[in-house]
Amino acid sequence: MMKNIFITGATGFLGGELLVDLSKRSEVGKIYCLVRSGSKEKAIQRLKKVFDFHGDVFDPNRIIPIQGDLAQDDLTEDLCENTTLSDVNYIVHSAANTSFSPIYDKMVEEINIHGLQKILKWSQTLKELETFVYVGTATICGKQARDRTITESESPNLEAEHLVKYTYTKMQGEIEIANHLPADKILIVRPSIILGDSRPWVPRSYVIMWTLATVNFLRLVPGNGNSLLDMVPVDYVSDAITKLIFAKNRKHQVYHISAGEKAATTSVAICNTIEKAFPELPKFNFVGHEMLRDMKMWARKRLSADSKLNDYPEYLDYWNSIMEDTSELRILMGGLDPYIEFMELGQVFDNTRLLEENIGVVQSKPAHEYIKTSVHLLKDIDIFEAALEP
Repeated sequence: MMKNIFITGATGFLGGELLVDLSKRSEVGKIYCLVRSGSKEKAIQRLKKVFDFHGDVFDPNRIIPIQGDLAQDDLTEDLCENTTLSDVNYIVHSAANTSFSPIYDKMVEEINIHGLQKILKWSQTLKELETFVYVGTATICGKQARDRTITESESPNLEAEHLVKYTYTKMQGEIEIANHLPADKILIVRPSIILGDSRPWVPRSYVIMWTLATVNFLRLVPGNGNSLLDMVPVDYVSDAITKLIFAKNRKHQVYHISAGEKAATTSVAICNTIEKAFPELPKFNFVGHEMLRDMKMWARKRLSADSKLNDYPEYLDYWNSIMEDTSELRILMGGLDPYIEFMELGQVFDNTRLLEENIGVVQSKPAHEYIKTSVHLLKDIDIFEAALEP
């Protein structure tokens, strides 16, 4: 029997991959896509663009836009009144505001918690609903978990301290789902850090890759380059989620989709890959996170004479040569700061559940290996624009 799916975030980085992958499954009938748009025609255009991006086939008879917005006050009512959605079997909630910037905290909470609540309230009215798939994040474990492997059962933990509002809201999202739906209708997937695409083409988004482009620009990095990083490409995550959705007799309700202990990487390993692609630039040099403040002071032309940053004159000269205004460095460091904090947590997410599910998902490659196909794209990323909207 064909299954009908309702998906949020279908025009986003991971959501776009999920939409295309789900459309290729033989057991999938219609895919309803919640799209923020002023008209049905524009909504169709946005969805078609998702398929056109990598030359996939768009079938307007199966890919059906549902105009709506998670910030919309009456979204639940609109969805309940739309009788065409009564045959939905699966909801895939991949939409989220992923900003790390505190200036967007209110918006992040509005979309990631209140928007989810609206979808959940509607889902309770669906008689044919089999599974609610929530795309969370493994980083909800909080900043206390450092330099070790973390299991699914450790979260959600209400005592966890979060570096950014985003991870807090994703933790609260899991709690909301448990409060609204029975356990047998819930599938929670927690990707670790999603970096790029392992296939030799332009990824749908440069999210996170922006950090690599910024580090490539700076070459002097205020952080511990040897802390372990758990990163996976978007195509791996989408494939794993799709296979979990249709897995018969899943053993668990929650899964990490991660590199795990066997494929965790480090910033040093990633930078070694980048360095080979840009040999004309200065060598990478990792210095302590405490140097971040001094870098900001240098950007303000207020660096003290006894600062340790003065021990790296070749990098200061290099920055002067590539920036018209040293204040540009403040913009970059403001955007990069929370990512460096995550980088230094040393978190690795256990992927045993996923690999033992026997659904055709194999161990991912380390990020320093799979980015070889896309590392040349770093030069095309507008790092200053991305820093202003992290």
